[in-house]
Amino acid sequence: MNKLELIQALKDATDLTKPQAADVVDTFFNEMAKELAKGGRVEIRGLCSFFVKEYDGYTGRNPKTGQKVKIKSKKLPFFKAGKELKERVDR
Repeated sequence: MNKLELIQALKDATDLTKPQAADVVDTFFNEMAKELAKGGRVEIRGLCSFFVKEYDGYTGRNPKTGQKVKIKSKKLPFFKAGKELKERVDR
């Protein structure tokens, strides 16, 4: 399912117009992104949680040249499935 299909499903399940459903979906994802950018956590009970992991910088190697390369520290978003979601998928 992509974003447009999600908007259509929300429109079909409610009395919202397509632009209103698009606003709801956009607001949801924008607020999630804002919270993660602040280093926060987004948890949807029973479904999933999103959080940010921080990685320290390290010295890597360019596989083509073998030259050492300094890799900067970084933050990456992670998804963790909830118990109910795991059970629904495993049926």
